[in-house]
Amino acid sequence: MTAIEDAAGVASRIRPVVQVLGGKFMTSPELAAVESEVGLPPRSLYVRGRSAVLGDVPPHVAAELFGIFPHWLFDYVLPPAQEALDAVAAVRAYAESSARWSRVNLSAVSEPGRLADLLFRVVDAADASGLALFAGWRRAQRPEGDVERLGFALMVFRELRGGLHFAALRAVGLSVPEAVVVDPEGGRERLLRTAWPQDAADELVASAERKPDLSDRWHRAESLIDDRVGELLASALTAGEVIELERRLSTFAQVPAPVRG
Repeated sequence: MTAIEDAAGVASRIRPVVQVLGGKFMTSPELAAVESEVGLPPRSLYVRGRSAVLGDVPPHVAAELFGIFPHWLFDYVLPPAQEALDAVAAVRAYAESSARWSRVNLSAVSEPGRLADLLFRVVDAADASGLALFAGWRRAQRPEGDVERLGFALMVFRELRGGLHFAALRAVGLSVPEAVVVDPEGGRERLLRTAWPQDAADELVASAERKPDLSDRWHRAESLIDDRVGELLASALTAGEVIELERRLSTFAQVPAPVRG
């Protein structure tokens, strides 16, 4: 097995950790608190803050960037949020949400600065062309504290993998909702959790299931993502550092859960 094949295996195994921890703050009490402090309506900082790294993105464009949500959600949420908070302040608020969440949830991680450094080396070595949200957040100001840097690095790495995910889906002829339907961790219930009405979710499921090779296409896309992330890991890090990255990320299961007042 080659170093790149080994790294592709690592890319596959670290996906759940990066996917969960890179996005956990997006629905956190910490984000809700910042949202209230800056005067945004409830459940709007995620949409406004994440997209604001690209400026005042029109709702229909933001909907395409995020991929998984119905367009009406952006028509409803984004314009008033843009009016309430300018793009620079929205980016700052979104990053502050990540920092607060990190201080609550990642402070028990051993040597957070080292893991942040490894993740930043990977994302800084990536080709960002065509990956708009990743390109924007990679250039955003990074926090200074090690714990906060780790949370930010996980978020940016998640944006990288998300952008590659969308590209891989296009390469195999799947839409994002179709991928949600076939994903063992997704399905109709996930569509409902991401604001799709029941009738629309049912239509999406029926349309996806009309593709006889739906599952095969999804697995091909997942393999493409792991191959590309694996190549990136192998080029940005030494073989020992790839192993170290996986080891450090795997320890998150042993990190004590935060105690909230």
